[in-house]
Amino acid sequence: MAEATMISLVIPVYNEEASLPRLLERLRTVMTGMGRPYEIIFVDDGSRDNSLTLLRGFTRWPEIKVVELTRNYGQHAAVFSGFSVVRGDIIVTLDADLQNPPEEIPRLVTVMEEGGFDVVGSIRKGRQDSIFRTLPSKIINMVARKITRVNMTDWGCMLRAYRRGVVERMIACHEQSTFIPALATYFAKNVTEIEVSHEERHAGVSHYSLRKLINLQFDLVSSFSDFPLKLIMYTGIGMAVLGVSFGAVLGIARLAYGARWAAEGVFTLFAILFAFVGFQFFALGVMGEYIGRIYREVRRRPEFVIERIYQSGSAGSDSGTLAGHATADENNHP
Repeated sequence: MAEATMISLVIPVYNEEASLPRLLERLRTVMTGMGRPYEIIFVDDGSRDNSLTLLRGFTRWPEIKVVELTRNYGQHAAVFSGFSVVRGDIIVTLDADLQNPPEEIPRLVTVMEEGGFDVVGSIRKGRQDSIFRTLPSKIINMVARKITRVNMTDWGCMLRAYRRGVVERMIACHEQSTFIPALATYFAKNVTEIEVSHEERHAGVSHYSLRKLINLQFDLVSSFSDFPLKLIMYTGIGMAVLGVSFGAVLGIARLAYGARWAAEGVFTLFAILFAFVGFQFFALGVMGEYIGRIYREVRRRPEFVIERIYQSGSAGSDSGTLAGHATADENNHP
């Protein structure tokens, strides 16, 4: 009989001490019921509360591993650090706040195995979030579909399943500030998504502020498309044509109606000037965003740094600090 496929769960954690005990209880119930080998990888993303202490206590179970990062690097970097130490053939990611019900994990795995899919996403049914979260998500979903040309409904849900081959290809990219669901579609041949339930946050507050959602939008656009640069170029050409045309109209009108008419239009000229200056600053900002990302790529600083790895029978990683997208071999994991 063929050996059952191993499943790895990767869960980024940032100040979630109130949710962790209940999360672990539900995870172990679900994974034990599936009757196959599994591991749960918690990534402490620089938590400032008691989360890391709780997570270290969880390692009394051999199937649980805790990755401690040196500071808060952000959700996607934390997920990548978990990817770097997984051992399973199917990797499932989910949030630690219990808005992604662990009971949906078997459905993701079943759909992936029966349909031969490389990535299985999820659509949050009856989403329990405010309009300040749902509206930016709709914009991100629309942009992601346009850029990737993959018609998926909900790109923002963390509850997703990946084949190991897709995860290994993503790790090999060594990209800074990327958007994992969109990056995965570049290496996945067959992609699908299913509806899953969505629960209210059981404790704490959301760590995704409006600023972080805007930054995520920039990550998505600038990492996968040069459309903003092309838009600026074409808009600049259009404004130049309009400016020359308007200048010709003003010149003809001055000759026809005299200098007094031209003086009376001075405020119109100021308004047009301010519009041009505003657009120039916007264009410089967009180009600066791309140049800044090039600068970060050239520096080659690691996207994350692993301080320690805790697991049963071990006080931590004996290989010291691990940085960047370390491979399984570099971390002494099979």
